[in-house]
Amino acid sequence: MEHSRCIVVILTFNSAAIVRETVGEALKVSPHVYAVDSFSSDGTPQILEELGCTVVQRAFSNYSDQRNWAIAQVEPHCDWQLHLDADEVLDAQAVREIGALLAGTPAHDAYLLRRRDYFMGKMLRFSGVNPWHLRLFRSGRGRCEARLYDQHFISPSTPARLAGFMHDKNSARLTDWIASHNRWSDAEAKEKLAPQGAADGVLQPRLLGDPRERTRFIKELYYKLPSGLRVSSYFLYRYVFRLGFLDGVTGFYFAFFQALWFRMLVDAKMYEQRAQQRAP
Repeated sequence: MEHSRCIVVILTFNSAAIVRETVGEALKVSPHVYAVDSFSSDGTPQILEELGCTVVQRAFSNYSDQRNWAIAQVEPHCDWQLHLDADEVLDAQAVREIGALLAGTPAHDAYLLRRRDYFMGKMLRFSGVNPWHLRLFRSGRGRCEARLYDQHFISPSTPARLAGFMHDKNSARLTDWIASHNRWSDAEAKEKLAPQGAADGVLQPRLLGDPRERTRFIKELYYKLPSGLRVSSYFLYRYVFRLGFLDGVTGFYFAFFQALWFRMLVDAKMYEQRAQQRAP
């Protein structure tokens, strides 16, 4: 692999429906796209190769493991890394801004990008969750925190913010959204019930920190509330205080399923596991 200014790293699995659009925009940032595919069966690797990407196959264990493995593979070969999921499409502003940044002398070693969520095929202007993500960083100055769920990239450097968006164009049906969130609820329940030891190497909760740290601080407060109260409060937060109602019917469904279904499911699984541990 030749040395380049920036390598775009994309994780893929059965992503044929969207990956062409994702890679098309990523190639405007860098001609070097490194795709880590998890043995897709829908033609994703062939599409990636057709687009000129470097494609490697690696079995998926968890998000952190896959990301950190990819970071290590490209680190010796580039000055900067930009990490995207297969359905995260950069908008024109993000492409221009990242391009200008890489063409000059960046003032920071890490940068946050905003994400726009999609649900049931519609872009959510107000209802989306966790809008800021660290995805662009200088090689050697970023990695993915080792968590089972809600993982973020972290850096020893204080990140700056970019103005553009990456559009999380998850085009899955509601049935697929429910299936994936059912799996993620297992991971979240396991994460919350695990012994809470030293918090080295993870994003720290800070009320006055960057948007990701502030969100994690609020999430820790969330888990101090009783189960029924916290999920109903979260629904009101998403739908009313975050103006989810302005996203129309889709905004209501998103707030409902995100809070009163997914978050309640996490709580129910935590309750079930605690009951099983107490049983003789």
